[in-house]
Amino acid sequence: MAPAPPLRRAARLSPVLAVVAVVALLALPVRPGGEGGAGPADALSAVVVGLCAVRLLRTRRRPLSRTAAVVLGLPVAGLALAAMNAVSPGAAVTGLGRYLQIFVLVPAAVLLLIRDRRDFRLLAWSFLGLALWQGAVGVHQYLTRTGASYQGEDIRAVGTFGPTDVMGMATAVSLGLVCAVGLALGGSSPKSRAAAAGCALALVPPLALSFSRGAWIATALTVTTQLVLAGPRRALRIGAATVAAGVVLVGGFGVGTAMLQERIDSIARVTEAPDQSVTDRYTMWAAAAGMWQAHPLTGVGLKGFPEYRDGHASLALSSGSDTEGAGAAYRRQPLLSPHNMYLLVLGEQGLPGLLGLVGGWLALLVCGLRGLRQVRAAGGRGLECALIGCGLLVWQLVDFVYADIGGRSTVLTAVCLGLVAWWSLAGGPGAATAGSATVASERATVPGEAALR
Repeated sequence: MAPAPPLRRAARLSPVLAVVAVVALLALPVRPGGEGGAGPADALSAVVVGLCAVRLLRTRRRPLSRTAAVVLGLPVAGLALAAMNAVSPGAAVTGLGRYLQIFVLVPAAVLLLIRDRRDFRLLAWSFLGLALWQGAVGVHQYLTRTGASYQGEDIRAVGTFGPTDVMGMATAVSLGLVCAVGLALGGSSPKSRAAAAGCALALVPPLALSFSRGAWIATALTVTTQLVLAGPRRALRIGAATVAAGVVLVGGFGVGTAMLQERIDSIARVTEAPDQSVTDRYTMWAAAAGMWQAHPLTGVGLKGFPEYRDGHASLALSSGSDTEGAGAAYRRQPLLSPHNMYLLVLGEQGLPGLLGLVGGWLALLVCGLRGLRQVRAAGGRGLECALIGCGLLVWQLVDFVYADIGGRSTVLTAVCLGLVAWWSLAGGPGAATAGSATVASERATVPGEAALR
């Protein structure tokens, strides 16, 4: 009879462990010469969706509340219209499948497989574990000059994602840092808060060495938001300590400070003296806006940006970006997206597509902030989940100004939106906490039962 409790605990954790496995697979290195596109984690995410569907069929319960179904299903209409207008049937199928995977199916599956705050925290710690691993690889790449090429030197930290997905490590580290800050500010255990705070500080150097200006801006704004939401007095203390420690850690790299300072200074020069990468981005933004102006309601169709780019871009656009290092040979990578999610959707799906996608995200943000206010009014239990859920969404909304979907790290966006959806639509002060008497009764019902209410 003694082994029964551990077995029951393993059975209770098994659904969310499938999502943890998706995150863990992103720690694997990309094969040499690989394009950095969809990988094993994407394949496993499809398995997770299938697992969730089987569980729902077995329980024969209504999976989502009306509110959750509407919020998560808002992008579908715009996607269907854009798929009908795609440049080819193949582009329609692949584009529709990718968008449904990232913004509808995987987030819904994560929402349904998370059953309480303990599962939520487990996923948050898995994000943090991936960030620490990728950050350690990235710092090693910088110190040994085995990273991606940056200004003629192989020093750019890209983790295991390779030079064709330079935003991959920056995304993983940023999301892990957001989770760490939420756990440090709202955790119930002093030991867990201290561990999370230490992890957050350890993630500052690899984020800096990613040389990703968009990730820096999104992370800085998100962490500031989390500190404000956690309360002013504690925010001031933790914020001051974090800034001081971050300066010491980053400054300790010595040689890298000059390049980092130049990269930071370039943020203020993006309008006065932009470099070629910024010029290319502005040109592609203008091209995406031109596509929307020519097709305001339908866009140019899914996967249509590369086909219509040259017809709307100015001569300032270069032929591509150079990628090299981190175990890969030199290659010229074509510019196939505007690196702005909002303009990409606007250009390919038109105004209905953008309203559906952004409308769902704003609804999640409103519900998440309302849940955070209720948690604080109820005494603060579950505050870490609120700060993580709201923080992840804020980071994604800001980062989408400088990035779009693409590469192996994109599946992290899907899992991230699933965490956000659980907090906004099923979490809140009424959600069961681990160790309470309510957990046993909730876990005997359909996954995500809280989303039914």
